[in-house]
Amino acid sequence: MLAYDTRNDYEIIEGVKFMSPSPFKRHGKVVGRLMFSIGTYAFINRLGAAFADNFDVNLPDGNVLRPDFIFISAANDKIVFDNEDENFYGVPDMVAEIFSRSTMKRDMTIKKEIYERNGVKEYWIINPWSESIEVYLLRDGKYFLDNVYQNYSKEELEKLTDEERAEVSTEIPVKVLDGFSIKIKNIFGRYFE
Repeated sequence: MLAYDTRNDYEIIEGVKFMSPSPFKRHGKVVGRLMFSIGTYAFINRLGAAFADNFDVNLPDGNVLRPDFIFISAANDKIVFDNEDENFYGVPDMVAEIFSRSTMKRDMTIKKEIYERNGVKEYWIINPWSESIEVYLLRDGKYFLDNVYQNYSKEELEKLTDEERAEVSTEIPVKVLDGFSIKIKNIFGRYFE
């Protein structure tokens, strides 16, 4: 494993250091909403813990990533508590990456491949500009696209046909938290519903 200086804001992807850019306002809002929604539900129900960015996840294959959002189930909490430092060693149950202009390509390609290869069960790719979320679920060691969720305005919904409107999902199920879902408006909207 490569030595990693936790005072720097970078990731080690396939042996190469990549600087992590400072988050922007939309990024912070989305991370905060995920933390509030998923983190609160998991905490109250003793199902695990949620963490925002700035934690190093040391994966079994030697990559060191800093996901924007991390969920670790109670059954998997050894990766949080079985070490001396503030980093994680092992595979989170769920991660989310929120696009920035400089990381978008990596989030969709190499980081997705790394999460898949290491066995992260659920991976969300979040586009704060289009207010959409791609949800990938691990099945037999491979990711498949479960769904793409879009935050529609009332005006956009009115332009859809009845059939198209019937296909719109307003809530995103969090598969690693069986039975729990989040309203998409609560991730991107101004206020919680």
